[in-house]
Amino acid sequence: MSNSESAYRRQSPVPIDKCGAALATDIMSDRWTILIMREAFYGVMRYDDFRADIGIPRSVLTDRLKRLVDAKMLKRIPYREGNSRTRYGYALTEIGVSFGLPLLALMAWGDTHFAEQGSAISIVDRSTGEKLKVALVPEETPEVSISGVKIVPN
Repeated sequence: MSNSESAYRRQSPVPIDKCGAALATDIMSDRWTILIMREAFYGVMRYDDFRADIGIPRSVLTDRLKRLVDAKMLKRIPYREGNSRTRYGYALTEIGVSFGLPLLALMAWGDTHFAEQGSAISIVDRSTGEKLKVALVPEETPEVSISGVKIVPN
């Protein structure tokens, strides 16, 4: 680098329209969306339960659920309680389940830097009971699939 060149890059090496992080933020663009996905991973499916757990306004929840269904991260599942009308719950799709790793990474980052009491959960291998952590590992290292993970409250 010559003396006239800046030590700082002026452009990203990847255009926004080709960047996975930028594309993902089109869908996962706000706190509510991430919290809805968090709830879905904890097994919450019903509209009223999402509302009660995260305190989200109805109009925002309706909008975010529609966006997540349109993005194929959640699917609508009909259910009926007693003689009441058919309602729809929301379940993770394969694409939604694959968001588990970034969600766990976000949780671990938040636990490390912002949670005063440490992590509220432990990530455990379902088959061995061994505690897991989110980390970068060599490509040849076998991974535990998200379906092989169990979340245990601490």
